[in-house]
Amino acid sequence: MCDDHVAAGAMNFIFEAGVLKRAARTGWWFAGVKHPESIAEHSFRAALIGMMLAAMEGADPARVSMLCVLHDTQETRITDIPHIAKRYLTAVPNTAVTADQVAACPSAVADVITAAVAEYEAGETLEAVVARDADKLECLVQAVEYRHQGIDNVQRWIDSSRATLKTASAQRLADAALTGQPLAWLTPASSAGPARSRGEVNQR
Repeated sequence: MCDDHVAAGAMNFIFEAGVLKRAARTGWWFAGVKHPESIAEHSFRAALIGMMLAAMEGADPARVSMLCVLHDTQETRITDIPHIAKRYLTAVPNTAVTADQVAACPSAVADVITAAVAEYEAGETLEAVVARDADKLECLVQAVEYRHQGIDNVQRWIDSSRATLKTASAQRLADAALTGQPLAWLTPASSAGPARSRGEVNQR
């Protein structure tokens, strides 16, 4: 339970998180992507990848997905800073940014979020390792998609992301992404059996 004042603080964090739906992943500008995906779009698929990797690696899928959802929430305040820009800036720890963001939330909420971000940043638990792999793998997958859309200058993102992957499952998925086709899923697999009409599907 929380009073109206604390509820307003929680709502402010929810509103703030909405900025991620409009904030771009700016590093892609250097590759020639004029309108890159949003930070929220990246985090969504990273969470999906993280859930899958967790199942493959014996980690907690729910925990990994949570870490992925929260891993870039600080960028509502510091933005998505391109890698080259970081050499000119004095870094503030993401844990400190998160603490400010949730300071007005109910203490139970703040504790959960700050603990998750701290775990991700430390990178020591299996769930954190998997979540960090999911972040990098999503970047690699996005680069592959951009390349198929005609953006040629993405190889450095592919190479750097692949090189940082720690788990065997993430490495295998990365290799599958590099040899696969982004729209292959539109072609039914032969093992799926004969296609059914919409009427047949609705009768089930």
